[in-house]
Amino acid sequence: MKRIELFVAMVLLAVGAIGCAVSPTPAPTQPPPAQPTQAPAATAAPKITLTIFGAGTLAAPFKQVDDAFMKLYPNVTIQAQFGGSVKMVKQVTDLHQIADVVAVADYNVIPKYLFGAGGATAYTNWYAGFATNAITFVYTDKSKFASEITPQNWYQVLARPGVQIGRSNPDTDPSGYQTVQMLNLAEKYYNQPGLEQAILANAPKTNMRDTETELIAALQSGQIDYLAIYLSDARQHSFKYLQLPPQIDLSDAKYSSSYAQASVQTANGTLTGTPIVYAVTLPNNAAHPDWALKYLQFLLGTDGQNAMKSSGFGTLAPAYANDVTKVPADLKSLVTAWPSK
Repeated sequence: MKRIELFVAMVLLAVGAIGCAVSPTPAPTQPPPAQPTQAPAATAAPKITLTIFGAGTLAAPFKQVDDAFMKLYPNVTIQAQFGGSVKMVKQVTDLHQIADVVAVADYNVIPKYLFGAGGATAYTNWYAGFATNAITFVYTDKSKFASEITPQNWYQVLARPGVQIGRSNPDTDPSGYQTVQMLNLAEKYYNQPGLEQAILANAPKTNMRDTETELIAALQSGQIDYLAIYLSDARQHSFKYLQLPPQIDLSDAKYSSSYAQASVQTANGTLTGTPIVYAVTLPNNAAHPDWALKYLQFLLGTDGQNAMKSSGFGTLAPAYANDVTKVPADLKSLVTAWPSK
């Protein structure tokens, strides 16, 4: 009996040993090493094309502004078109072209065409005057009587037979009707009845273009002798020019009441004289209004004003707003109420 019990005990010990060898207790599982978290890729700024319609005389300063703006915002491409202010505005109202920014050489153009007068579609209800200018006549050494003309006898010289004068079309461009207004004022200022018509007789329709800048080459080549143009263009091109009295050159707001005595008949109605103030607005159907506001902040700020100064313009800082309450919030710090007109 003891042998049997001893045998069973030995068998049980053997089985236990085999079990331990075959089924070891598994080691605790270790979690895999944590992978480093990667930052999400930076989102590239969207590509934007801003469309700007501007007065022909703004081509030079706006090129400076546009180049600087695109350097600051590489994702932005600016497509600018320049021409007579009335013509450019009618591209919005009549041809239904989309513009992100509209800038004109006469602030009156914006309310006349873009505010929805007479039940027409309204494209904006505000504008900001940001630069000033003056009307003058430029000439070169090739011009007839160039050695004789002075700020005192200019109206007599320009009326002489054979003198060819260039100007822009009063129906399409502010400088066209502002030139006639200036001559109207000069007639009264110098007490010379007939002065306006005598000079305009030497500036026939064949010497007119949609914008006066189109005639610069004709002046340089000697095809015309004198060109009615803005003072800023005279400075940009280093032309000889007449320093006309502020009482007639439409440059100074303090003479507003005197300027208002001048008028000209155009295809767009009777236009009375006002100080020359360039104005800008953002149409309410702009394709990229947020970026247009950034552009206007740049234009009305220090960089834009410096570009205007370097191109021969007078500047307004802060800009004059026709109605500060209607100006977009992002621009309010850059504008002030328009002085009494």
